[in-house]
Amino acid sequence: MPDQPNALPIVAETTGTLWKIVAAPNVAQARDATLVIIESMKMEIPVEAPADGYVAEYLVNEGEPVEEGQVLGAFIPAG
Repeated sequence: MPDQPNALPIVAETTGTLWKIVAAPNVAQARDATLVIIESMKMEIPVEAPADGYVAEYLVNEGEPVEEGQVLGAFIPAG
């Protein structure tokens, strides 16, 4: 995660595959905007922005398996 003390982890809510990265890094996102989509058991589960802000970086790539609770990236809240 970045060295910024206010960075929040982007966390997988379920085990599956990181199907799609929706929000590009360093682009402003509104609270509850979809950041990534995890595919699990033929369902698409969105992971949403916890606040207004931006994604600093992703730690996984599309198509990679993810585990519930795994940190997928870092989110920097606005302000």
